[in-house]
Amino acid sequence: MSSNSKNNLHRLSFGGLLISLGIIFGDIGTSPLYVFKAIFNQGIIEKSLVMGGISCVFWTLTLQTTVKYVLITLNADNKGEGGILSLYSLVRHKAKWLIIPAIIGASTLLADGMITPAITISSAIEGLAIHNPNFPTVPIVIAIISLLFLIQRFGTSIVGRLFGPLMLIWFSTIGILGLSYIGQAPEVIKALNPIYAINTIINYPNALFFIGAIFLCTTGAEALYSDMGHAGKSNIRISWIFVKVSLILNYFGQGAWLLIHEGQALGEQNPFYSIMPDWFLFYGIIIASIAAIIASQAMISGSFTLISEAVRLNIWPKVAIRYPSDQKGQLYVPSINTILYIGCLLVIAIFQKSVNMEAAYGLAINMTFIATSILLIFFMIRRKVHKLFIVLFACVYFTIELTFLMGNLVKLKHGGWVTLLLASTIFLIMFIWQKGRTIKNKYVRFTDARQYFPIISELSEDKSVPTFASQLVYLTSANNKYEIEAKIIYSIINKKPKRADVYWFVHVDVTDSPHGREYVVNQLIPNKLIRIDLRLGFREEQKISLLFRKVVEDMVENNEIDITSQYNTLKKHHIPGDFNFVVLEKVFTKTSELSWGNRIVIEIHRFLKHFSLSEEKGFGLDSSFVTLERVPLNIPNTENIILKRIK
Repeated sequence: MSSNSKNNLHRLSFGGLLISLGIIFGDIGTSPLYVFKAIFNQGIIEKSLVMGGISCVFWTLTLQTTVKYVLITLNADNKGEGGILSLYSLVRHKAKWLIIPAIIGASTLLADGMITPAITISSAIEGLAIHNPNFPTVPIVIAIISLLFLIQRFGTSIVGRLFGPLMLIWFSTIGILGLSYIGQAPEVIKALNPIYAINTIINYPNALFFIGAIFLCTTGAEALYSDMGHAGKSNIRISWIFVKVSLILNYFGQGAWLLIHEGQALGEQNPFYSIMPDWFLFYGIIIASIAAIIASQAMISGSFTLISEAVRLNIWPKVAIRYPSDQKGQLYVPSINTILYIGCLLVIAIFQKSVNMEAAYGLAINMTFIATSILLIFFMIRRKVHKLFIVLFACVYFTIELTFLMGNLVKLKHGGWVTLLLASTIFLIMFIWQKGRTIKNKYVRFTDARQYFPIISELSEDKSVPTFASQLVYLTSANNKYEIEAKIIYSIINKKPKRADVYWFVHVDVTDSPHGREYVVNQLIPNKLIRIDLRLGFREEQKISLLFRKVVEDMVENNEIDITSQYNTLKKHHIPGDFNFVVLEKVFTKTSELSWGNRIVIEIHRFLKHFSLSEEKGFGLDSSFVTLERVPLNIPNTENIILKRIK
């Protein structure tokens, strides 16, 4: 997509507003389904708790969602794209340790992607059990979730076009329902006063559990930032006004219903469905179920995008990424689809009902919020924002988010351990993969390629050496154009001399920008040794074979290179020579010289490699044109070997 069309997409428009409603606000928009159920947890309805709860919800949505995310965080865009890994790519050169909050944020966001479909769809479908408590909702929830994950492989672009109008119906419905009920207990309006929130937090004996339940109203706030590239900040900010008004009206309507039923036990009732007229209940359940499915779809799509970024930033094993439709941003990652599906089924199997899931929900995404705040502070430092504002931001939001964290940690024994276990597993995979690559890179030795130019030039003309390929291509990680891995020189000259008409060194540089495809050509030995530097955005597909072919075609067209085969018959008919990629797979021959911790990392990294794509598939190379060579990173030396020769 060109920059002009992308700008048009991000410009404030009715279409952009609809897209933001359909993609951005699904998660936070379905929170009224379960927040008050979580606050009262089937217990007695108390007036002070109702007023305090509504007040906390209003000020949480204002401070956490509106101020932090809509007004501040959306400014931290990376060429129009958002999300924790986009933010990390902007600040990663500030400090190496920033990889840790980035990985924490990404792993907890993925864990959240497992519980969101389970809790939202369960909360919606459980409306069917209002008049029939024995109605089996779990099989229906499993069937819907199974179908949802099944259709991912076919692409969701056609269905996606309906998301905006359907979510417009959803927000209009919940807003009108809430507004119609407020009149029955108008004193609920007093909850706008923050003193009710403060008094409840200070005086309520179970305050931490209460805070953990309140946090559920803002769990979708991160999606506003993660999915910014789909709609643009202007459309998100304007549509958020409508979304927030609808949410607040619904929460206050539920509050009015709760005040009317003060002193009663909430039990299995859901205030969300209780404010609906009986004649509308069936339609309300259908609309809620559709909204829950849309919220789940947005979470799944966001997870695919997150993993594709993580693969290109080398914090996740290389996995197959497919593009089921031509729609921008449409990804399908089979392995992640399976992991998320299994995670959802696990959550449903453990908790069964949404009221039980509420206890587990929130802890993971709370960690994402804190990680985003840390990276955001470094972004503001980079942008030279006034220090007083940075200090104020840090004090306010670390206080809010650490308070929420304490509230969510109370949930650990009530089910929070499940999401923490899922997030920890994902974090471990990301950390091990990134750390293992770092350890390996320490053992890669580079050499000055210029000293080998005469040998390479002569080897290309040496008829005594059989031709290995007309065009021989090596992938190099050397950033300096005159440097090359010693192992590549060894492969060309020593291992088995490889004669070629032209040698190519291809280097891929993943830039801090999400999009962009550029390349630089350096003729190190004119028409004999050529280096190509590909500069790709971290959201670009790395089909190296295709991109390299395009570069060669451009060079041929500009008469910069002649790729005609030098075999007499083929040369006579102007037939291009063959291309052969040599991929060097770096392996440890022994790990005994590594520290105990690094040894464990390398062993787990080796295990994870079994589940990742091979080197050639990871770079999008055609295996029929690839030679794979395993090269040892640490060759054992002979200095400590005692060997006695007998004459």
